[in-house]
Formats: sequence, structure tokens, C-alpha cells
Amino acid sequence: MRTPGVAALLLALVAVVQAVPCQAADPVGPSVGDGGVSSFYDPPASMPQRPGVMLRDESLPKAQMIANAAEGERILYSASSGLEPSRIIAVSGEVFLPAGQRPAGGWPVLAWAHGTTGIADVCAPSWRGRTRRDSAYLAAWLAHGFAVVATDYSGLGTPGVHPYLLYRPEGIAILDAARAALSVPALGLANRIILDGQSQGAGAALGAAWLHTRYAPRLHVQAAVLTGLVATIAPSAAGKAASKGAAYSDPSQMDPGFAMLRFAGTDRALHPDMDPQAYLTEKGRRLLHVAQTGCLHDLFAAAAAAGIGKGGELFSRSIAPVDADMEAHFDLPDGHIDIPVFVGTGLADAEAGTAGQYNAVAAMCAAGTSVTWHTYPGLTHNGAVNASLPDAMDFVGRRTASSNCSSIVPPGKIQAAIGGVPFND
Repeated sequence: MRTPGVAALLLALVAVVQAVPCQAADPVGPSVGDGGVSSFYDPPASMPQRPGVMLRDESLPKAQMIANAAEGERILYSASSGLEPSRIIAVSGEVFLPAGQRPAGGWPVLAWAHGTTGIADVCAPSWRGRTRRDSAYLAAWLAHGFAVVATDYSGLGTPGVHPYLLYRPEGIAILDAARAALSVPALGLANRIILDGQSQGAGAALGAAWLHTRYAPRLHVQAAVLTGLVATIAPSAAGKAASKGAAYSDPSQMDPGFAMLRFAGTDRALHPDMDPQAYLTEKGRRLLHVAQTGCLHDLFAAAAAAGIGKGGELFSRSIAPVDADMEAHFDLPDGHIDIPVFVGTGLADAEAGTAGQYNAVAAMCAAGTSVTWHTYPGLTHNGAVNASLPDAMDFVGRRTASSNCSSIVPPGKIQAAIGGVPFND
């Protein structure tokens, strides 16, 4: 690539429909998980005043390359913050180019959004590398001739709070990564984009699908592929909503690792002036330190070692003052998406749950979105990712007249996982 500071396409920043509140100064430093990464992630002293500008790039270490990629670059680009439309920030990510002859018109783009890794800078996939599951998944798309443009999201790798699960900043980070990559002629990318994400990333990609005509209308976004979807659409389809359960919506009932990410990422992003320590028990303070310095599986291990069973054990008092407005920034305003959407759900997905995925599909269908929903018996949150590839690639190849909205039904009780399927843990 080797084109640091190359000028971006002059794409207008289109005002988004839903207003967002004015934020206090975004906190930076160890208290929000900053640190532990190289100076590559430092924003330049003078930031451009528009999003989607490539700021710098460097070759990825060999250990972080993905099979079927001829080239891999770590990138830093400008993006709108998502919580303050006028503020431009630096966001990191990666670009992978396929092997082989570039097609006429350029490589189509898979804009990839990753699942939960944590809120600390060291959890950015462009820094720590990707899981075997995700590497296998992206390698398959590279083999099919797609370039991969993958954001880390704001606050992962780069300074500041990671706005965990908030669709607007995460969706904008995806779209601005695509705009920045398209602005680099040497990459040879075509303005033909498939949004793709898993878990947290599925919600982010859905947010990008909802936002793209409002925020980046010159991007030719053609479809969205979502697995293990973590998203809520308001209002839900009347009469069709299934109960998600408190373990997926109430921080006091959640897995403590996820509860801490919601508190220290989501809530802190919405209330940057809050003092997290004031809401936490001693166990909560210890787990907060893990969130500030480690990643998701470090949180799981620390919670287990401390005997923390539920998120409620983290908090010394109600977090309602800083959590009450979370849903307003997590829920998509409506279910109308103007591109076809593929959703893959493992029916043994105990991590994201299956009822919430059904509710999102039902709400999109009720709003007139063309949705193709595939369910996979006995497959988990992890197992459904690569198992869904043949269906997802078939969907991307044809896209038209593929909606099965008329035949969707609630998924019922979460199933037991089956053996013999890669990554189906």
C-alpha cells in the first residue's frame, strides 16, 4: 500500500436523522483501557476535518497474516465519533487483499466487523491478531475474490473509550474504514461493498446497513451478512417479540464479564464524566482493572477465579443513572434496511441467545426489509460462523428474491451443542 496520508475521496458528511447528545470530553488513559500498543495508533498532531481519510499504514507482522491474502496492512483512518457528529477521531483497522489477478474494476470489498474482544487497546484485532475461527472465515472470503476491510472500532487500539455495542459509532467506524480504503488507488478496490459481522460485529454491521444511505450515500453497499446477531430494533414487530431473558438485557443478571464491558465501555462512552469506582464493589474494582488491561477471556477467567456468578455482584449501588439511556443508543430506530440482509443463527447459541435474533429478524421483516434467515440446529455462537458460509456466499451471489420472511418462526428453547463441528464450543 505504502501511501501514508493519501487524500480521501471528497465524500460529504451527511447529517444523520437521530440526534445525539453533546458529550463531555472523551476520557483517555489507563482508566479507559488505553496503552500497551505501538505509536502507530497515536492520532496525528493535526487531524483532517473530514472522515474517511487514510492517515497511515504499515505492513502486518507475518504472524497476523490470513491465508489467501496476498497483502495485509494495518491502517489508521479518520472517522466521525458517532456520539458527537462534528468530532473527527482516529480509528484503526486492517486491509487484506486477495491473491491472484485483480479483476477489472477492482476487488469487491467485504467490510468486516468483529465480535467482542474487550474494551482495552490491546484487544484491537489489528494489534493482537484474530482467532482461528475468524481467520478461517475471512480466508474463505479472500479465496472468493473479496478484499477485506476490517475496523477495530473507535477506542480499541486508539485512545479513548470503546463505545461497546452502540450501533452508531460502531457502524460509522465500518463505513469510514471502507471510505478510507477506497480512497487509496493502490489498493485497487471496487466501490461494491458487503457488510459482514459476527456477534457485536453483527449489530455493528446492521447499524452500518441502517446508516449508510444517511451517512455515506456514495458507498455502494449491496448486502449485509450477520451471524450471532446482537441487536435490538425498536419498535419490535407487534405480537411477534419473544422474551430474551434477563441474562441478555439486565447487567445485574448478565455474565459478569459482559456486564463489566457494558458498564466500562457502553455506559462510560455515554457518560464520560462518570466515576466508575463509585458504583463498584471490591470485586467489581478488580474486574474493572482486568477490563482496562486485558481482553474478554481474561475477564471470564478473573470472574471465575473470584467466584463472581452474576453482574450484580460487581455493583455497590444501582447503575441506573448511567445505564438507563443505553437502550436508546443500542436499539436501531426502526427495522427498515434498504439492502438485502442475511442472518445466520445457531440454535444452540447460549452466548447471544436466539430469541433476540428472532426478534430482530421479525422486526426487519415487518418493516419490509428483504431478510434471509438461516437457523442451524445444534450450532453455537461460534460454530454457526463458518458453518453458515455456504449459505452466506450463495446469498451474496444472488441476493434478489431470497427473503424467507413469510416462514420464520420463534426458535424455542436454546438447544444443546452437537459435536464434530469446527469451533462449535
